[in-house]
Amino acid sequence: MKKLLVAAAALLTLSLGGTASAADLRPAYKAPPPPPPPPPVYSWTGCYVGAGFGYGMFNQEGAAFNPDGTLEAISRTNGGRGWLGTVQVGCDYQFAGPFGGNWVIGAFADYDWSNIHGDAHFFQRQLGTEKLRSSWAAGGRIGWVALPQLLVYFSGGYTQARFNQIDFVDIGTGLPSNAFFDQHTYKGWFIGTGYEYGLGWFPGLFWKTEYRWSEFRTDRLALLGTGFAPGFTTDSQKFVQAVRSELVWRFNWGGGYGRY
Repeated sequence: MKKLLVAAAALLTLSLGGTASAADLRPAYKAPPPPPPPPPVYSWTGCYVGAGFGYGMFNQEGAAFNPDGTLEAISRTNGGRGWLGTVQVGCDYQFAGPFGGNWVIGAFADYDWSNIHGDAHFFQRQLGTEKLRSSWAAGGRIGWVALPQLLVYFSGGYTQARFNQIDFVDIGTGLPSNAFFDQHTYKGWFIGTGYEYGLGWFPGLFWKTEYRWSEFRTDRLALLGTGFAPGFTTDSQKFVQAVRSELVWRFNWGGGYGRY
């Protein structure tokens, strides 16, 4: 009986000691996870090249004059439609605007090859085909960064357009008139608006779409060839509208976003 009491006391002592030891233990400390890094900020400052395609149209207003300078007839409005291809280079600079937000200013130049063509009339009985063969433009743009990867902008500047030679046929007979207007380069100005968007699946690659209106000064063209007496002329003023889309490669892109 005495041995049984001693064993029970020993067992109780071990049990109390184990309970105390467990109470003295504290849970292991876990450091909180580090905060996520701030999202990178893309800078539009840098240069780029681009290439794409579009659709355009031209309209013109003019008047025909006799050799003595008197007005023969006011021509009807003519025009043309067709496709174009374009290449572009430019540079931008991003800054904090006076009204808040981020703004971008830049300069650019582009060149178009086109197949924009339509009918051309002279003296109502002469019909030819007129084609806008090529054009170039140089100017600037100002835009607002609506999203880190989205820029909306307005553009404007100087432009020239090259139209091909117009060979006439007689509408009544369908035969060549042996008269033509020589190819001519028109000079003018343009304004436009568009957006540029970063394609996240390929760093550095952007998609740009722009609408552009171009207006050219009135030039006087001389009717050449043997089909008419010398001295006939026409005044022609051209208006061109085009919508173009381009893939743009920006040099200042790095690691998904650039920093500034």
